[in-house]
Amino acid sequence: MWKKLLLKILVSSIAVMIAANILPGVKITEYTTAIILALVLAILNTFLKPLLLILTIPLTIFSFGLFLLVINAAMIMLAARLVTGFEVDGFWYALLFSVILSLLTSMLENMNKSLEDKKED
Repeated sequence: MWKKLLLKILVSSIAVMIAANILPGVKITEYTTAIILALVLAILNTFLKPLLLILTIPLTIFSFGLFLLVINAAMIMLAARLVTGFEVDGFWYALLFSVILSLLTSMLENMNKSLEDKKED
């Protein structure tokens, strides 16, 4: 269990560093900041995001799910306030960062899963 959690945090922190290097409006000072950011985002997504999803069900339905992108951007902006060394220059960069981060994390986790599947064979 701990191994999977640590691997997931590591994959997320790598995705954070890549996404921050792609976007000029997102700055991360150190690699340890990326790891801390990955942990903070995991905690926020575990505890705060479900509450926000419940509270915004009407907006999410009315916008055909697009409001979820706003919630993700808000989580990034909140994380930027909580983590020193991580800066986001506005809502639109937070939105782009969340989309790129989701895509990169998904790709890296799929690569990891395929490597684990090859080890089992």
